[in-house]
Amino acid sequence: MATTMNAAVSLTSSNSSSFPATSCAIAPERIRFTKGAFYYKSNNVVTGKRVFSIKAQITTETDTPTPAKKVEKVSKKNEEGVIVNRYRPKEPYTGKCLLNTKITADDAPGETWHMVFSHQGKIPYREGQSVGVIADGIDKNGKPHKVRLYSIASSALGDLGNSETVSLCVKRLVYTNDQGETVKGVCSNFLCDLAPGSDVKLTGPVGKEMLMPKDPNATVIMLATGTGIAPFRSFLWKMFFEKHDDYKFNGLAWLFLGVPTTSSLLYQEEFDKMKAKAPENFRVDYAISREQANDKGEKMYIQTRMAQYAAELWELLKKDNTFVYMCGLKGMEKGIDDIMVSLAANDGIDWFDYKKQLKKAEQWNVEVY
Repeated sequence: MATTMNAAVSLTSSNSSSFPATSCAIAPERIRFTKGAFYYKSNNVVTGKRVFSIKAQITTETDTPTPAKKVEKVSKKNEEGVIVNRYRPKEPYTGKCLLNTKITADDAPGETWHMVFSHQGKIPYREGQSVGVIADGIDKNGKPHKVRLYSIASSALGDLGNSETVSLCVKRLVYTNDQGETVKGVCSNFLCDLAPGSDVKLTGPVGKEMLMPKDPNATVIMLATGTGIAPFRSFLWKMFFEKHDDYKFNGLAWLFLGVPTTSSLLYQEEFDKMKAKAPENFRVDYAISREQANDKGEKMYIQTRMAQYAAELWELLKKDNTFVYMCGLKGMEKGIDDIMVSLAANDGIDWFDYKKQLKKAEQWNVEVY
């Protein structure tokens, strides 16, 4: 109960002349409490030659519950100050292509290109975000092409280290449809054919799902198929190729990369340098499906490779500073679920319930297509 209460007090003069209404604070010991409203009883008050009677009705908030303060959730990811949608499809930013190079061998099943665009510091993205690209030209309905999103393959500083470029990793999409016709993906072919010096319309940045953890001592498990390597290249550059006043990675970064052939491996030289530089902090395992097999003769997909380390991975997943990031083909998550179900069950844990807890704690992050 409050020790003082506000009372609305009306003062009525015994003469006909009016007296302004006012309000006052009344000491609690002068209050008689009855059920419902409370009344203050007083003798008449003499002011000069006029006598006034005082009636006061007091209300209290004694029985009113104090509303609980909403606790603001603090993200475990590098989310503070992150910018999204600075540029939108109707008003994109026009950047310039600085570099465009094929990074798969000539005999690889399909082409993958690494490209660098200038943005003059106008698209301040974070590791793990995406940008949109609008291909030149119009569609079959005479309208501008729709925006296509691509995971960013460079750290926030960019490949040139000046925070003024953004890099993408793009596979040229070419396939044969049911009618036997060759179909080319509009945006991927536009990008892979882009010559240095050409303009490119960019939107974004977008996304918070794949942002890096803030904890520099975290265990970061990265699962990628093909061009799903893009966000992890951005993570790993920040971790091992750059120096930051406010960030020095001391944890474990463990990358699993799945590709069909050795000629399809992406950024292998960079990962070799990282491994040589920080052997205690970086592990990389490749799953090359058309060339490798496990002891049972099964093709080596990413989940097959992970199964060889299943017990170790499960122990890591029990820790509250382990973060899993998955980027690539949609079917990969089911294969990983299949590995974890039995391991979790051995500890009396339902894997799917546990995965929900990991997601809620921002420790299980998925971006598949």
